[in-house]
Amino acid sequence: MPFTLHASPHNSHSTATTTNSKLIFITSSLTIALAVANRVLYKLALVPMKQYPFFLAQLTTFGYVAIYSSILYMRYRAGIVTDEMLALPKWRFMAIGALEALGVATGMSAGAMLPGPAIPILSQTFLVWQLAFSTIIGRSYSFNQIAGCLLVATGVVVAVASGSNADQMLSGVDFKWPVLMIASSAFQAGASIIKEFVFTDAATRLKGRSLDIFVVNSLGSGFQALFVLFFLPFLSRVKGIPLGQLPSYLKSGAGCFLNFGANVPATSYHEIS
Repeated sequence: MPFTLHASPHNSHSTATTTNSKLIFITSSLTIALAVANRVLYKLALVPMKQYPFFLAQLTTFGYVAIYSSILYMRYRAGIVTDEMLALPKWRFMAIGALEALGVATGMSAGAMLPGPAIPILSQTFLVWQLAFSTIIGRSYSFNQIAGCLLVATGVVVAVASGSNADQMLSGVDFKWPVLMIASSAFQAGASIIKEFVFTDAATRLKGRSLDIFVVNSLGSGFQALFVLFFLPFLSRVKGIPLGQLPSYLKSGAGCFLNFGANVPATSYHEIS
């Protein structure tokens, strides 16, 4: 009589748990690596395009729209995205787009004037803003979570307050630029809270079916692109660009981005740090 081994349910469960843990570790590491690369490239792009942050904001936004919309279309054709998902109230996506447009425009304006190490530090205020906004709508947090956010806030305050000393990171930087970067994080945090509400509300409207993330990303990015254009005349005044010179500004920004013409500034490596 042949002797046969059978895997016990307990062993199968342990194997599945180990596999899931490895997958979570890999995806988390990849997310962190991409986030760091995003921040580095963010500053690298703003060094030669220091005078054209609004052009770069538009280019980034419309790039998101093209990518997200293409993926959304493919998922709609595959039946993953349904008509019910696309029929969700649009005013929430408008609010998301408006906040993200302000976040991108103000963040790029401030990022062009700040030293590289200051950008990720000031961006950590996103966590503080998110906790504050979600508390307003009724969410509660543990003592450890609140203490962690207060620690982040303390670090940011120390970094900003030390800017007056000549040997500090923010020496010689106008106080309004770090404040503007912190405000950018507030806009982004507000958008993330609305996104969370959209997913929660959609679970009820779609009778328990999960809302596809590319519906939120595509519609949010679409409205973000519209609001970037809408805010451009106002933001150009803040930057000191007359409204009549906006077309010329955008043309010069395109020349700088594509590295041709007389609009390519000379930059050195130390400007990045």
